[in-house]
Amino acid sequence: MKIAILGAECTGKTTLAHALATALDGCGGRAAWVSETLRDWCRQNGRTPEAHEQRAIALAQAARIDTAAAVAWLLVDTTPLMTAVYSDLLFQDISLYPFALAHHACFDLTLLTNLDLPWVPDGLQRDGMQAQRAFDTRLREVLHQNALPFSDVSGQGPARTAAVLALIQGNSVPEDSY
Repeated sequence: MKIAILGAECTGKTTLAHALATALDGCGGRAAWVSETLRDWCRQNGRTPEAHEQRAIALAQAARIDTAAAVAWLLVDTTPLMTAVYSDLLFQDISLYPFALAHHACFDLTLLTNLDLPWVPDGLQRDGMQAQRAFDTRLREVLHQNALPFSDVSGQGPARTAAVLALIQGNSVPEDSY
């Protein structure tokens, strides 16, 4: 099962991906986690990307996902769709949407992390609470406009992980689906 974890900055995507990979590993097969290309890119370059660099980041994220090991549970900490939304908001560039939306079809489940965690600065990748809200709003619009089903993820720590595990294992109805 391929699971996309989407959400604005500082909403616990990476923490959730780690927790789910740990919890699901060995539960009907191996679990693996695909990390966020943008985070690695920012660390390597010491800055956030410019408009002309967005496509390469989206393609690199897709390549990470596409070449990930075949496992029972693949947890993906962001997808090219995140890069497309950022390009739209920051640079008014909508050119990445067709690729990102087509690539998103490979996922069995999309989780959308809510804005219920405290905002914490994180070096180069954090633009602030205003940007966080704007991104969340736009991402939700894109998901709805393209009829991409998703499940909202709320809560903190083990309770958050348990709620998602229940959803994955079919013990819960998604809180919100497109």
